Amino acid sequence: MTDSKASTADDVGHSRVGNIIDTGAERRLRRSSAAKQNDPNVTFEEYFYYAQLSRAHPSEAPGSSTSDTVSPVSRYNPFKKHESSGDKYPTVDEKTNNGSPIAETWHNVSDEDYVQASRALRTATWGAVFYLITTDILGPFTTAWAFSQMGFGPAVVLYFIFGCFAAYGGVLLWRMFLQLDSDRYPLRSYGDIAFRVAGTIVRHTVNITQSVQLLFNVGIIILQNGQSLSQISKGSVCFIVLTFIWALAGALLGQIRTLRNVGWLANAAVWLNVTILIITTAVIFHSEPNYVAALANNNAPKGAKVTTAGPPKGVAFQGQVVGLMQAVYSYGGATVFVEFMAEMKRPYDFWKGMLYAQSFIFLCYIIFGLLIYSKQGQFTINPNYQGVSPYAWQTAVNSIALVSTLIAALLYGNIGIKVLYNNVLMDIFGFPSLAKKSGKLVWVALVPVYWGLAWVICAAIPSVSNLSGLIAALCILQFSYTFPPFLMLFHVAQRDAIQDGEGFDPSTGQTVRHDSGMSRWMRGLRKNAFLNAFYLFFFLGALTTSVLGVYSAIVGLIDAYAKTAVTGFSCKNPVGA
Repeated sequence: MTDSKASTADDVGHSRVGNIIDTGAERRLRRSSAAKQNDPNVTFEEYFYYAQLSRAHPSEAPGSSTSDTVSPVSRYNPFKKHESSGDKYPTVDEKTNNGSPIAETWHNVSDEDYVQASRALRTATWGAVFYLITTDILGPFTTAWAFSQMGFGPAVVLYFIFGCFAAYGGVLLWRMFLQLDSDRYPLRSYGDIAFRVAGTIVRHTVNITQSVQLLFNVGIIILQNGQSLSQISKGSVCFIVLTFIWALAGALLGQIRTLRNVGWLANAAVWLNVTILIITTAVIFHSEPNYVAALANNNAPKGAKVTTAGPPKGVAFQGQVVGLMQAVYSYGGATVFVEFMAEMKRPYDFWKGMLYAQSFIFLCYIIFGLLIYSKQGQFTINPNYQGVSPYAWQTAVNSIALVSTLIAALLYGNIGIKVLYNNVLMDIFGFPSLAKKSGKLVWVALVPVYWGLAWVICAAIPSVSNLSGLIAALCILQFSYTFPPFLMLFHVAQRDAIQDGEGFDPSTGQTVRHDSGMSRWMRGLRKNAFLNAFYLFFFLGALTTSVLGVYSAIVGLIDAYAKTAVTGFSCKNPVGA
């Protein structure tokens, strides 16, 4: 393991004088304008230093007049160990350094200018984040099908365990965000955290994985809505045409470029989903299962209903794993947590929105899954609301779902295109900023291409359960369970390796280190050895689950093509309408 943040001159192009890391004239020139988002010349210590200043700003101080709730969690100070272990990071006023003006150091842009410019763009509250996370994560319509693959006992236990670990992964991301984000160097995406703690290769890996996941999410939503439209039309319109119409509608509405313009829609989507839950549950308890959809989707012929406390006898181990992947898919919001935090006025409050959202979501999952599976048994389909048999009620829930899932698709598409644009097109190919007119024109052209690719995915693999299981194992699991402990190991190794007399000096723009190499990394990891060992165990366990999930989803897709109505680019609806 090497120090990805300036461990050697060759790594990042620093010039080294003794124990001083000096970026020279390039650093001064860079700071004469807006700092580059992912500058390899910026050390971990510098990111950490400016994050400390930003967290100390009055608008972010826990318990300040802007804070409506103070809890033990919000009292957590991410810099406490450094404040109590010496003066390596002394308290520094944003306008002075030990009483000396630093506002004009290196350049004509003052620290206060950075603060005002950065905070003007951060307007979201924790309440808005609650709705955004709930809209992003809340997908209980796969839960009952997952119960039918695992049985009552394993499903409840695994949903609880994976929900807890997903929340813990979110806490790890939140802690890293507080210690790395600043007004001078704002974090904008998951990939930015990866870059600051682990380097360029890991950042590209994260960004590519995120882009693939969000693209597949849009594809799954197009597939679900195509099935809904087919049921509404009673199969009178070719299924592949319906999915194309929906992709076209998404491409037109996807021209929205900022989350601020869809925040109120996120609020509405939460209650639309709750409405679907209530209607679906009530109708299913007063009607027969949708045997036509169950036969087409699950290859389950009409007969006596069967529910089990443990794993069902007729479901292979791979099928049970695909069921488990629905839980992973259901808790997949960590992919965009950093984007949500980046738009918050007070990032400290993120825990509130996440905690309330995760608790609400878990209760919805368990209650809905237990009720629907107990009533429909092996006839439960994915998504659950398409298992409603009375046509009038089926049309009603499908119509509501068309609206709520469109909002979710716009959210996925918006962030997915931004990740692709900012981290690939701008970074690698030099495309213009989205703030410029030329960038906006590129956005207009890129949106239909993005939705077109998503349509091809859903048309080629029209199996909601197995497609969602595959993307859950391949991508979603990484963001919620694999990446957070992995990145946290890199983060704490560098943070805890800092000794007295080391750190970033704002008056010179230099980072001081007394050593480098493996010994420095090991010193950082030994400081909290047991906790770091848990991070490693967490990471390896998640990675193993991912491999098992990918294998099971592929086997499930092969079986689906062989035994059910699933056929790529076909006019036939996978749910038999």
